[in-house]
Amino acid sequence: MLKNPEDRRARRSRKLLKESLLELMKRKTFSDISVRDVTDAADMNRATFYLHYTGTAELLRSVEEDLLEELQALVDAHMQETVAVGSVAPVFEPVLDFAVENRETCTILFASSEASGFFQAIQQLVHENGAPLVRTWFHPSDPRLTDYLLNFLAWGFIGLLSEWFEKDMALPKAELLDAAQRMADASAAGLFPRGERRSS
Repeated sequence: MLKNPEDRRARRSRKLLKESLLELMKRKTFSDISVRDVTDAADMNRATFYLHYTGTAELLRSVEEDLLEELQALVDAHMQETVAVGSVAPVFEPVLDFAVENRETCTILFASSEASGFFQAIQQLVHENGAPLVRTWFHPSDPRLTDYLLNFLAWGFIGLLSEWFEKDMALPKAELLDAAQRMADASAAGLFPRGERRSS
């Protein structure tokens, strides 16, 4: 059965609007970008824009949500292996590959102060997926320590990725992965006593 052509047109319109917004954000601060700027860049009328979004803020959130949904699906695909080996190593490389594949979009969002909600959403994603692992692996007596660790790792990973992109990924990926893994392990080991960790 053929898909509804209206659905295809709607998806195409949303894709063009998102691409146009990201292209504009390379040159202008988000607060200076108007709906007209976006529709002109997409060669689309304003009425079509408002069929999909209430304004540029909702359009930006949609861009962020697309990335986060893909990232969560990637984490889900590797969670079983992560639990089995007792390390986040199995998910590190595919997440890094995903970031590289979406480097331009990530760089734009990282550089935009208006996209701070994106940072918070990544932080929440790390917490929701990481908290069960920390409880399983370390059984912390104070749950607040889990929050501190995961927030530290989330912001640290964003900083690590931003720096790597800024340096045009000069450090080989394998070395970056190894450094990220060692930093994560050292952070956990420093926060939780060695004897507190139990096998899953």
